[in-house]
Amino acid sequence: MKRPVKTCFLLLGSNQEGRKNKLTRALTDLGRLPGCTVLRRSRFYETAAVGKKGKPYLNAAVEIKTSLSAMGLLIEAKRLEALAGRKPGPRWGPRPLDVDILSFGRDKILTRWLCVPHKLLTRRAFALAPLAELAPGWKPQGAATVAALLARLNPSPGTVRIFLDDR
Repeated sequence: MKRPVKTCFLLLGSNQEGRKNKLTRALTDLGRLPGCTVLRRSRFYETAAVGKKGKPYLNAAVEIKTSLSAMGLLIEAKRLEALAGRKPGPRWGPRPLDVDILSFGRDKILTRWLCVPHKLLTRRAFALAPLAELAPGWKPQGAATVAALLARLNPSPGTVRIFLDDR
């Protein structure tokens, strides 16, 4: 039986050495996953680390189409993180690659392993800024659009900025 194709938004991030290369590689690897097609991506954004002090992150939002299940996509995201050198560590610690599933079609998913739409999305400028490039009118958790949520957060200059060495 053929699975339905879902349009999804992902957030990629890295704050370790070679972060731009790690994101670029992850984009290529996403496009090579069976049943996945990368439709488009945002520019790269440089953002301050959340939680513990650390090196700035590069983040990018990615729109994909996939015939994978939500758990299948999560497994592949974790596999890509491991291939980039990610090991279990502290929450909000340094990461060679982080792949978050922000949406999975119009599905709402709440399991021990996956919460979609991502539960912290509405409070994270580092996710909303690149996502606003791709889907400013999307309403992830109610009546407010991605663009309106970002405007409400009003990130200070330097907290979230377009990475000029992007393409």
